[in-house]
Amino acid sequence: MVRPSLLVSLAALLVAPLSVAPPVTAQSAAPVLTANAVAPRQITYTQWDAGAEWSRGTLTGVRVRQGELAIRTPVGRRTRDGHSYDQGRWDSPWVAPGYGFTRLISSWSARTPGDSWVEISVRGRSKSGTTSSWDVLGQWTSGDRYTQRRTRSGQADDLADVNVDTWQADAGLTSYQLRVSLLRRAGTTITPTVDVAGAVVSRLPSGRVPTSEPGAARGRVLDVPRYSQMIHRGHYPQWGNGGQAWCSPTSTSMVLGHYDALPSRASYDWVPAGHTDPWVDYAARMTFDHDYDGTGNWAFNTAYAAPRAGKAFVTRLRSLREAERFIVAGIPVIASISFGRGELSGAPISASNGHLLVIIGFTRSGDVVVNDPAASSRSGVRRTYDRAQFENAWLPTSGGTVYVIRDAQHPLPGGTHSNW
Repeated sequence: MVRPSLLVSLAALLVAPLSVAPPVTAQSAAPVLTANAVAPRQITYTQWDAGAEWSRGTLTGVRVRQGELAIRTPVGRRTRDGHSYDQGRWDSPWVAPGYGFTRLISSWSARTPGDSWVEISVRGRSKSGTTSSWDVLGQWTSGDRYTQRRTRSGQADDLADVNVDTWQADAGLTSYQLRVSLLRRAGTTITPTVDVAGAVVSRLPSGRVPTSEPGAARGRVLDVPRYSQMIHRGHYPQWGNGGQAWCSPTSTSMVLGHYDALPSRASYDWVPAGHTDPWVDYAARMTFDHDYDGTGNWAFNTAYAAPRAGKAFVTRLRSLREAERFIVAGIPVIASISFGRGELSGAPISASNGHLLVIIGFTRSGDVVVNDPAASSRSGVRRTYDRAQFENAWLPTSGGTVYVIRDAQHPLPGGTHSNW
């Protein structure tokens, strides 16, 4: 699917490298760069996911119940879409990754029964000690009967601004604080619950990247079902119109299918009988961002997947070597890529300024095996892409962004890391 926000943010996504490789064509060999020739790919993911972790933050009108945040005694009231909502909130401790980060992407797992919803916000501090305003990253609801999920792009009033799912601070910030607000219709006793909240921050070099050496996942391919976004052309204009616009919910559905965690038939019984892969239509509806006007919001896709599979979050990887660690652990990852004409040989579309697909494995030589939903039918979804071309369609464009979706039977890869 096309992500216009990706093009808008590419120029500002990255910081200047220590040295720049000479230009290369899509068909030429990958640039040969030494480890010292480029700036480090600094990425840090921090998560709160248990009672003890929530207790390190500040609880105002909420409590920790069975490891989840829930409203206890509301401390304020807000109006949205003409309705009043009682609220409570949790503020994280200040998090300092140890470098001046320029990008932050939050993700969360929440349940919002009845007329309830959650809001995720962030603020940061500069090196000089200046504190920014709180910026809203997302207003999320599990359904769409009562209110709409949306982001608030813009908010460029001080140190940072919001570009759909990404908080941008081009000058760099040294620390940040997350806020999770829980809201329910005033006068009711229901409560939304939040199981997980987290954020990945990064400071990344610009330019093409050297090809990583194949690792432990050579010759391993996971059995992930194949779904095509293109068979949904013209479906539900109010949620993106299918086809080119639905790569993200289609990819998310493939991974949920891998874990046997697709929604029940009752969830999508509004889709006409005989419709191919109706759970993709459902996923598009339940990830649609009414501000961005699309289904490609990274955090909204993991928020949709998390309660179904078990856990899900957005992070960034430094190379395909890290993606291989997930494949070895039995976890397919959804990658955000962007490429021009001739830059990704064998792709079912000639170019894209923002596309999601599933990394499912690697050939014995280290090339990337994917489920690419842009194929015109299920039979064409499985593809193999050149390792060098893929890394340069992924790392310099989205910063190596991935969705990590997993169930309880597939723990995250161990070892040394800072980004999961």
